[in-house]
Amino acid sequence: MKYLLLIYMDENAMSDTEREHCYGESAQLAQDLHTQGQFLATAPLHPVATATSVQVRDGKSLVTDGPFAETREQLGGFFLVNAQDLDEAIAIATRIPGAKVGTVEIRPVIEVTGLPAQP
Repeated sequence: MKYLLLIYMDENAMSDTEREHCYGESAQLAQDLHTQGQFLATAPLHPVATATSVQVRDGKSLVTDGPFAETREQLGGFFLVNAQDLDEAIAIATRIPGAKVGTVEIRPVIEVTGLPAQP
């Protein structure tokens, strides 16, 4: 089953050096998961200041600068993985460096038929 592991943290919680170290650890985790056939995708996100939100109501688009919600922690990145079950997804989430300073939310992915194949 596919799980999306969403990494939330205060985007100012790490220095630039700590962030680069975190990226390196995340890349190593991605390699380890790839070797085990569990890796699908990962990426850090640009800061919240670069976010744009879109809503469509009554056929009209509303585009605003900034994140969808103002919170103490921001969505900073993600891992998309294959795991046998929630317990295995939890085990992977505990290995994500961002879990040391933030929170990793685990969400099962609904497999929808008829979508184009992922690369």
